[in-house]
Amino acid sequence: MPSFHELHRGDAPLLLPNAWDVGSALAFVAAGYPAVATTSFGVAASAGNPDGLGSTREATLALAAQLVRMPVHVTTDIEDGYSGDPAQVASFAAQLAALGVAGLNIEDSRDGHLVDPDAAAAKIAAIKRRAPGIFVNARVDNFWFSEQATVAAVLKRARSYAAAGADGIFVPGAGAAEDIGAITAGIGLPVNVLAHPALDLAALGRLGVRRVSSGSLPYRAAVDAAVGAVNALREGRQAPAATPYGEMQERLVAFRRDPRG
Repeated sequence: MPSFHELHRGDAPLLLPNAWDVGSALAFVAAGYPAVATTSFGVAASAGNPDGLGSTREATLALAAQLVRMPVHVTTDIEDGYSGDPAQVASFAAQLAALGVAGLNIEDSRDGHLVDPDAAAAKIAAIKRRAPGIFVNARVDNFWFSEQATVAAVLKRARSYAAAGADGIFVPGAGAAEDIGAITAGIGLPVNVLAHPALDLAALGRLGVRRVSSGSLPYRAAVDAAVGAVNALREGRQAPAATPYGEMQERLVAFRRDPRG
């Protein structure tokens, strides 16, 4: 199987599904995806917490310890690293790397606002010193939080993170095709975007994107589907088709018996 780094250099962008528990990750593995990510939103929401408040540290570590037993690459969403101290962030990244995690996302925002890019770069540099093999996907949140939301501002931050040792740049919220193309052309690293409502995988690839993440979409769609299934029963409509109980149960039994298949 290609390495996680190599998956970013394929003919088409890497489509990366984001799981929030073992069951969702097993479903993505069964569907043939070579890598699975975690979603901080899904992990936080499953515990009754809002996203982005640093509540997912231990849950993400525990989930990663489970997911690395699967025969796919695993990358984790660690929000802003759960600390303002680069050494503490690097220590956590080293724990993930020791488990066998292939990559991580680290964002340059906190509580819905951008942080000093030098502080974000310091975390990236510290991670690469402690865990040089882990794929650091540096998230640039200008568009996501509509702060300094210009291509020039994104590129300035991205280049700082590249200089600090980032392996990829994640720009959630980039919507206009011309902006996406300008960002990929201006950065010498693989660029990651969220699944786009109007641009499919091939179109994003033509714009230079190398990785497309589902983000929290699967979690949110699953919640909607769950409500829709029960609503159908309440309203006397036929329940939607679903993977049989026995099939999902067998995945979990097989995972406990031999997680690498």
